[in-house]
Amino acid sequence: MGEHHFTTSQPPANSSRFMTSCYTMFDFWAHRPSRENDMDWDVATNPKDEYDIAVVILNWNAAEDTLRCAHRLAGFRKLRPRLFVVDNASQDDSLARLATHLPPHTQVIANQENLGFSGGSNRGIHAALAAGDAPVLLLNNDAVIDEPDLRRLLDVLDIEPAVGIVGPVICEAEPPHVILSAGNRNPALLLNTLLTHVPPGAPVYDVDYISGSVALIRAEVLNRVGLLDEDYFFHTELADLCRRARQAGWRCVVDGQARAYHDLARSAPLRGTLYTYYLVRNRFIYIRKFYRWTGWLLSALWAVYALLLAAKLAAQGESPASRAVRMALVDGLSGRWGGQNARVTSACRVAAVPVAQT
Repeated sequence: MGEHHFTTSQPPANSSRFMTSCYTMFDFWAHRPSRENDMDWDVATNPKDEYDIAVVILNWNAAEDTLRCAHRLAGFRKLRPRLFVVDNASQDDSLARLATHLPPHTQVIANQENLGFSGGSNRGIHAALAAGDAPVLLLNNDAVIDEPDLRRLLDVLDIEPAVGIVGPVICEAEPPHVILSAGNRNPALLLNTLLTHVPPGAPVYDVDYISGSVALIRAEVLNRVGLLDEDYFFHTELADLCRRARQAGWRCVVDGQARAYHDLARSAPLRGTLYTYYLVRNRFIYIRKFYRWTGWLLSALWAVYALLLAAKLAAQGESPASRAVRMALVDGLSGRWGGQNARVTSACRVAAVPVAQT
């Protein structure tokens, strides 16, 4: 048993309970191509032999995934990341298992209630920034990034001072390793924000925002523009952070040669009624924050889309999802932000299924 540092995080007075991703154990590392023999990351053109980096990992009733993720990072050959594990009020024995089995010197932050992706991540980010000025990697506990790929992301920050946030290309864990996200586009203007092809040309390219499953953020960006906006609770908070970073003069980029792996089959069942609610509602938050003069038009367009989607779902017999969309529309236009899991679950008469961050 190694040395661990435990802290207890008290939630804001106005925060509501919010259920984050609950993952089942699934060993998918064997299905991805090995990058251990890829030595491009170790060539003489790389500016540094060592980097300082902090990694924030969220846990909610998924200690096995979190332990596997943490030990993989601790086993890197050269990088020695400082690990910050945030337990989002797990209802199982996660804390006891983390205390016993995490790598030495991992700092564990125990939230008193589940604060969602944004709130939970912020507790870890606060701890990481208090410990130093290293870049902060937000990493889903069921996502995998190999050391060569993480080194590439760190190289980008080191070589390009104007880059504030960088991410890899996110691929499906199982063959044929389909690209899930090569970056993301403006959620106020587009229904499908995902880029699924790496643009030809330069290996590093600008995007509107980075996937929250694997995102490396310069500490100076967080200190200047702030942390994740907890009004979203989950989904769209990275779009918000990247927008603020770009407004402050930073670039948000994807390294098209770096890869990370995420299992779509595991997260797909979690994209239910609650996911639909937040996906629709949070666009109104984003529009209200960043579109002062044209926000009314964009909100009207998204309202029409929400009404059409609700009608389509109702016609297909998906009454809970239809009700969730209507609630998202009303809440989005009236400014009802934050976590609404209990309320939506009750109104739609569905089980309290956790939602996954993508």
